[in-house]
Amino acid sequence: MHTYVIGVLALQGAFAKHMEILRTLPVTPKEVRTPQDLLECDALIIPGGESTTISKQIRYIHLEEAIRLFAEKKPLFGTCAGLILMGLPTGNPEIISLELLDITVERNAYGRQIESFEKPVELFLDKPPVQTFPAVFIRAPRIKSCGKKVEVLSSFNQEPILIKQGHHLGATFHPELTGQSTIHRYFLKLIKEANAKKGEKA
Repeated sequence: MHTYVIGVLALQGAFAKHMEILRTLPVTPKEVRTPQDLLECDALIIPGGESTTISKQIRYIHLEEAIRLFAEKKPLFGTCAGLILMGLPTGNPEIISLELLDITVERNAYGRQIESFEKPVELFLDKPPVQTFPAVFIRAPRIKSCGKKVEVLSSFNQEPILIKQGHHLGATFHPELTGQSTIHRYFLKLIKEANAKKGEKA
């Protein structure tokens, strides 16, 4: 049986917590710091952190084009800052816009770090029953608008906070800080489905 290698962009931010969650799953987690690291991966997680800092680091090590090419065939999961990078241009030229998710995003929409909070939210991942998940919001972005191809998997205050488009996943909150693997397991399901489709086309 193939063991999937899930990369975590390890330049800045909460990448270590994602690695901890991935170690509880039947996958091989890998810290990604170079384009060469990415070649070994079946999927990539872009963690939360400082979106401008992560963007600068990506450009400095010439990872931007590698990530764009990678995302054409393989799944990405962005949390918080990672979601910002995966969305449409923010108006800030310092922030990379991969445009993998047809969403417009407002950065730091819930206030400063001291105003961080946790709320139980409902997840609509596959089939009923609906699952409840403790969403942790830290200087979280807000999804202001979604395109027609974006599927909303969870909402808070009637706004999308977990979305899917094709084989890509994005969250405004930090699922890696809960110790629960529910959403990471769902991402693994998307990885398996993407690989099955790739096999059908081969």
